[in-house]
Amino acid sequence: MKKLPLTAWIGLFIVAANLVAFLFGPALAPFGEEQMVGMPFDPPSAEHWLGLDQNGRDMLSRVLAGAQMSIGVSLAASLLSFSIGIPLGFLAALVGGWFDTVLSRFVDTVMCVPVLISALVVLQALGSSLPVLIVTIALLDSTRVFRLSRVLAEGIAVMEYAESARLRGEGFWWMIRREILPNAFAPLVAEFGLRFCFTFLFVAGLSFLGLGVQPPFADWGGMVRDNQQGILYGLYAPLFPAAAIALLTVGVNLVVDWLLAGRTLVQGEGR
Repeated sequence: MKKLPLTAWIGLFIVAANLVAFLFGPALAPFGEEQMVGMPFDPPSAEHWLGLDQNGRDMLSRVLAGAQMSIGVSLAASLLSFSIGIPLGFLAALVGGWFDTVLSRFVDTVMCVPVLISALVVLQALGSSLPVLIVTIALLDSTRVFRLSRVLAEGIAVMEYAESARLRGEGFWWMIRREILPNAFAPLVAEFGLRFCFTFLFVAGLSFLGLGVQPPFADWGGMVRDNQQGILYGLYAPLFPAAAIALLTVGVNLVVDWLLAGRTLVQGEGR
C-alpha cells in the first residue's frame, strides 16, 4: 500500500466515498428525499450546501439518496451480466462444436444491434420497472462478457496444466473451478470495473431519456434531466449530479488502471 501511486489513492478515495454514500446515503442526508424545504433553485447556503432543485428540495440530500439507485442498479446489472456471461463463455470454449457455434452466432447477432436501441425497444415494450431495467441491461451486457470469457478460456485450455487435467479425466466444472477461473480472475476483475463504468453511464443515460430509474426513486441521471432547465439561467443544480456521475467513473477507471498496471508488473517480474 505504501507504493501506491497518487492516482490509485485518488481512485480509491473516490470509490470509498461513493461506497459510503451507497450504503448510508439516506441516513447521512440532512433532509428527506422528497421534502420541500425552500424555493426552487435557491442557491447554495450554509443550510443547503448544494442549493435546492427545481421543486425546492435539498440537492445534497437528493444526491446522497440517488447514490443507492444509481450505483445499486448498475452494480446489480453488472453482477448479473458476469454471472451469465462467464459460465457460458467458459463452457463454450471447453465444449466447442455446435454448442460453441450456436452461442457465438447468437451473441454476434445480438451485438449487431446497438445496445441503446435494443434497450430502448425492450424498455418501451415492457416498461421501466427496476427488475426489467436490471435484467435488460444485464442480458445485453452479458454478450460482451461472454466473448471475453470465451477467449480467455480458449487460451488457458491449451496450456499444459489444463491438458494434463483433461487427460486425467477431469470434468468441465472441475476445469472451470480449478484451472480456468483462477487464471482468468485478474483480467475478469479488471473487465468488471470497466463494464461497471459502462453500465453506470448507460443507466444514467437511460434515466436522462426518461426510461431508466423512475420516480419516486431518485437517481443521478434523472436529476440531471429534471434540473436541466437551470443551465439556461446559469444555475448549478444540474451540475452536481453530473459531477457525481463523472467522479465515480473517473475513480473506478483509476483503480482499474492501477490493478492492470500491478498485474503487468507482477507478470514481468515472474518472467
